[in-house]
Amino acid sequence: MTGVYAAKLGDETDRLHERVRDRYALDSTDDRVCVGRGEMDITRGTLVLPGLYVMPRWNLLFPERGEAVPFTVTTAGIEVAGREALITQRAFIFDSKRRRFDSLTVYDASRDRLFDFLGRDGHIVSELHPRVADGELIVEGGKQWLRAGGRYLPLAGPMAATVEVRDRFLPDEDRFRVRAEVSNPLAGEILGYTGRFTQTTDASAEPVEPCARPTTLPP
Repeated sequence: MTGVYAAKLGDETDRLHERVRDRYALDSTDDRVCVGRGEMDITRGTLVLPGLYVMPRWNLLFPERGEAVPFTVTTAGIEVAGREALITQRAFIFDSKRRRFDSLTVYDASRDRLFDFLGRDGHIVSELHPRVADGELIVEGGKQWLRAGGRYLPLAGPMAATVEVRDRFLPDEDRFRVRAEVSNPLAGEILGYTGRFTQTTDASAEPVEPCARPTTLPP
């Protein structure tokens, strides 16, 4: 099998740094998981703050911000409804709270498209456009939908978010550097985080459960 990002990137996968490629190449036949541990500096906007307070219940965004926030990320390959998928579970540890931000990335081989189902139950869906630059994986969000009752309702204009994630390996530090930015054309910054983490790849002691199990994909 081929991991979802390798399937979408094709020959461009070979241009990723091998340590980055190892994580994004995980597929449903792999019995390993990648676990990263580090710290993140987290910022967030103010115009969207009321909405951020309700999102933690769905393991989506959150209202807290801070510097050097302890962070873990667990990544595993899985098959969902006959399609290759990648689980990513992020945890941010604040003084009195543990916030999750989960996603399930699914590859549609018939249309060569990549979709991210965000949060518990995957009610927010974004098409992803990955590319490689100097060994770094850059992922930009595209079309977005609200998934409700088996239907996909388009999110456009002021309802949509602009997303960019950059993931790079730093050989001199033997660590990864990640930067994620989520913004809105009207509200400006929604949430962002940047930081460094180390990573281990281990045999999975128990299955990593996905945040959603979609049986259909956006149009």
